[in-house]
Amino acid sequence: MLYTFVIIHIIAGTIALLSGGGALIFRKGGAYHGKTGNVFYISMLIMGVTAAGLAVYVSKPLSVVGGVLSCYLVVTSRASVRRKKGKTGVTEIAAMLTALIISVFAYYTGLEVLRSETGIYEGASSTPGPYFFFGSIALLGALLDAKIIWSGGVFGKQRIVRHLWRMCFALFIAAASLFLGQPQVFPKVIQGTFILALPVFLVIGTMLFWLIRVHFTKRFKSS
Repeated sequence: MLYTFVIIHIIAGTIALLSGGGALIFRKGGAYHGKTGNVFYISMLIMGVTAAGLAVYVSKPLSVVGGVLSCYLVVTSRASVRRKKGKTGVTEIAAMLTALIISVFAYYTGLEVLRSETGIYEGASSTPGPYFFFGSIALLGALLDAKIIWSGGVFGKQRIVRHLWRMCFALFIAAASLFLGQPQVFPKVIQGTFILALPVFLVIGTMLFWLIRVHFTKRFKSS
């Protein structure tokens, strides 16, 4: 059973990286963007769920945080463009609470790692930085969820911005988990080099490019 979960996780992660890259490249709003985006959404959910499940089994809290956070990001990203303008509901409230739980757990675990003399928490060695980083992203997401609940929905360009940064950050988690978190699966000649970090920086760079374009062009004014 464990081996099956690992295989499913690897396949889903591979598809997520390929489809996520395609969604970033293809014209936004076009047919190919929509199709690759749908594939990315489903594969990220599968990858996130299997990652969290496997992480619980082998006691890796950071992967639990990353897996659940990935699911939260893609679900809320998709909802931001699927839901009618100016509408909120149970989905947004549940999402906000989920993000808060992720944030609290991540910060708590990070503090436990920080306090530990061995740098080990629940059997898994790590550094506190990634926990605080993921916790901050989850907290940011929760605060933005609270904002749209209070204001009664997402309007205009903010719908695209919300969709964009959340999908891109989910892709960032997937890319970082593979290229930075599993360097041993790559040839030794590139292990520990900038080559493995390049895909991760490309995701962030592409996200920033599109965020700037959305904010400063008229094309997305009435989205």
